Amino acid sequence: MDNLSGALEKLKLVSTDSATDSVESCLDCMLKALANNNTEASVKIQEMGVLPLLPTLLRPQSSCTPKVANIIAELAKNEFMRSPCVEAGLIPPLAQLLNSSNQEVLLQTGRALGNICYDSHSLQAQLINMGVIPTLVKLLGIHSHNTALTEMCLIAFGNLAELESSKEQFASTNIAEELVRLFQKQSEHEKKEMVFEVLAPLAENDVIKLQLVEAGLVECLLEVVSQTVDGEREEDVAQLKTASDLMVLLLLGDESMQKLFEGGKGSVFQRVLSWIPSHNHQLQLAGALAIANFARNDGNCIHMVDTGIVQKLLELLDRHVEEGNVTVQHAALSALRNLAIPVVNKSKMLSAGVADVVLKFLQSEMPPVQFKLLGTLRMLIDTQAEAADQLGTNGKLVEKLVEWCEAKDHAGVMGESNRLLSALIRHSKSKEVVRTVIQGGGVKHLVTMATSEHMIMQNEALVALGLIAALDLVAAEKDFVGASLVSVLHKLLSDERSAPEIKYNSMILICAVMGSEPLHKEVQSLAFIDVVSKLRAHDNKTVSHQASLTEQRLTAQS
Repeated sequence: MDNLSGALEKLKLVSTDSATDSVESCLDCMLKALANNNTEASVKIQEMGVLPLLPTLLRPQSSCTPKVANIIAELAKNEFMRSPCVEAGLIPPLAQLLNSSNQEVLLQTGRALGNICYDSHSLQAQLINMGVIPTLVKLLGIHSHNTALTEMCLIAFGNLAELESSKEQFASTNIAEELVRLFQKQSEHEKKEMVFEVLAPLAENDVIKLQLVEAGLVECLLEVVSQTVDGEREEDVAQLKTASDLMVLLLLGDESMQKLFEGGKGSVFQRVLSWIPSHNHQLQLAGALAIANFARNDGNCIHMVDTGIVQKLLELLDRHVEEGNVTVQHAALSALRNLAIPVVNKSKMLSAGVADVVLKFLQSEMPPVQFKLLGTLRMLIDTQAEAADQLGTNGKLVEKLVEWCEAKDHAGVMGESNRLLSALIRHSKSKEVVRTVIQGGGVKHLVTMATSEHMIMQNEALVALGLIAALDLVAAEKDFVGASLVSVLHKLLSDERSAPEIKYNSMILICAVMGSEPLHKEVQSLAFIDVVSKLRAHDNKTVSHQASLTEQRLTAQS
């Protein structure tokens, strides 16, 4: 350390001098000390106040510059040295050096900046604002034959791509072409993984997704899949997962997805279809997720149902009733749910036996699977009276829905259970379904659903409760009283924040329950007539008209 102290004192004297040899010998001594004991040498360098001298030594044409940048890179390996490096003003001159043509300067500068800004989003954002992204992308293109420089660029991209603010700058460069070209050149697993680690965060941006598709990334990914699908080595399994996951990510962009769908005739779409019957779980998963992503508009959904995709998904689900791979179950159910959205697909999918296969998963204890199966059934029965009737009189299904309506730990499952319970009544308009729900103990959950913070759920609940009251008030009377339905309706009508349709359906329901003596008494005791009469002046004509009718009814039966 004595040698280092001497070198540092000497550097302070000669750093402003033009004696390059003297400066270089000091720098060599610093590098040697850092190699022997980085932490101790770093503390010494900071204590002796040498850091503020370094910016002046970072001159583009100086032969000392690579060593100075190397010293900074070594110092910044220590977390405690990063702030002092920033305070010494090292970032601006280092960023300027990225325009150098000297490959050693570029490499050491990249290391220095990477180490200083490591794990600091604010410093990385500062670099982005300085415009380093276009510079680095250009470097990757010029020096793609230099392995060390290429890896430096990739590490920098990986760090910067995590920041949302970087995506716009990346999208304005030819990063997609450069990365795809680089990927095609790689044969080693580790090198491909480095490119993958940059592609994944970049591909979260829709503009870059499309650029990657146009640059030919999909063809590269399909090639990786075909090379690794039968591999048993750990690296084959890892590459297969990364490639297929990235493929699914590219399909999340509307434009990139539609480009690859090509009206259902695209070669990529056809290849993805072939993954579903595969024996490889990762490919089954990626195939089902890809179908779910392709099924994001009605045209694609209609085409896919007409070309037999439903059968492939049902066969896949059947294979996983016993095998029980939760991720595959979830993905296949997601795809079926999306495919069931267009009205013309519903009856076709019901005829194909989708509901029967989905019901096999009622015993699942996994909330993600429960959530998707509920959503799939709800989509299927929308406007389908016969199917709603059939499912609504299925005692086991209704029993399970009532159980899941109490799944307070899983809000999604609880919400979907309530919505499906309501949908069975609304779409069947069947007395038998109403009776099954009453006997299963579902009425109280529908009353609670009417108090939901989501207006659409409130409305669905009120319509279902109105049908229950209209179709079998006698059987529901006890549950209505027990769940304080009348009190809930009073709150909804009194609340100024309630939407017009909520007020309208609440008044319809009040009129419907007046035929029950105990409920009629509750209506009278809560002075509903005062609340309703105020609504006659409501801005919404439908609400004000219904308020007049409801007031007449209440007055006549008081």
